[in-house]
Amino acid sequence: MAEQSSDRLPSLTIVLPAYNEEALIAKTLDRVLDYLAGIEDRYTWEILAINDGSRDKTGEILDRYAAQNDRIRALHHHTNFNLGQALRYAFANANGDYTIVLDSDLSYGPDHIGQLADAIVETRAKVVIASPYIKGGKVTAVPWVREKLSRWANRLLSMSAKGHISTLTGMVRAYDTVFLHKLNLKAWDFEINTEIIYKAQVLRALIVEIPAHLDWSDQLEVPERGSSIRVLRGILGQGFSSFLFRPFFYFIVPGLLVAIAAFYSLGWSAYHTFHELLNVPPGAEASFSAAVARAYAFSPHSFLVGGIALLVAIQLVSLGIMSAQQKRYFEELFHLGSSVLSRTPPLNR
Repeated sequence: MAEQSSDRLPSLTIVLPAYNEEALIAKTLDRVLDYLAGIEDRYTWEILAINDGSRDKTGEILDRYAAQNDRIRALHHHTNFNLGQALRYAFANANGDYTIVLDSDLSYGPDHIGQLADAIVETRAKVVIASPYIKGGKVTAVPWVREKLSRWANRLLSMSAKGHISTLTGMVRAYDTVFLHKLNLKAWDFEINTEIIYKAQVLRALIVEIPAHLDWSDQLEVPERGSSIRVLRGILGQGFSSFLFRPFFYFIVPGLLVAIAAFYSLGWSAYHTFHELLNVPPGAEASFSAAVARAYAFSPHSFLVGGIALLVAIQLVSLGIMSAQQKRYFEELFHLGSSVLSRTPPLNR
């Protein structure tokens, strides 16, 4: 990103995607506005509130706040398009030097705005992630099952992704807005968070994590709320997103395990075949084919299981090699396309 001029404060676009958040959205906006008022000596800002087809009064509340404050913009989907589309809509309309995404329920408090903004300005990273799972992070009032699912989904993704990132599924992040516009995002739901990290890594972007506090206390106080954060579905979906980072592991590792089983069965068959060949009964035919036949008669399932397993292992390993090649081709093409895009003059907004 270009250097900030010394006489101009960095500008922030705060993104708040909302779906059926009538119970909390006014309180959220009040808390965010109060916090932003306290950092106006360091940053200028705007708020982009995305009403993703809410069926309650979320859209009306957002319009009311936008009418009262010209630094709040309310954008609306007539139907629910899910998180990915809501974020892409916001990113396309962001005017700030940096774009910061928050949960509309403020499960990460508004103080994370300043922490994320300070980190991205100081480190000049392209992405800064608020992580409750690194040293200094904290989790409060999250149901035990959901917390464990989230932790394990992120561990799975972390093992697949490069860079040892602890929280790949989290939405609360800061982005360099110019860089964000280069990513050409496609995902429609929670997978967009993983897609951003993957494509940022393809472009060798600096990604930084900062400690964060994930607090669900307010959510537990409003049990009737219809939240857009469908956590369980999102966590399970993100678990499968690890395929995006290293798809060949999903073929090669099972293929090698199946190959071990195949070699065990076939090794047993080979041992008994040679045992039969070396211990031919008097008057019996001393041929290799006869020894194989006797070994097969003794344990036919070893030959069948070993042969089938070997074919499956070869297929899986071959698919792994092909997926690794296709991933490499995609990354090269994406990198080339992003380089071309960065050299294309931007459209006037």
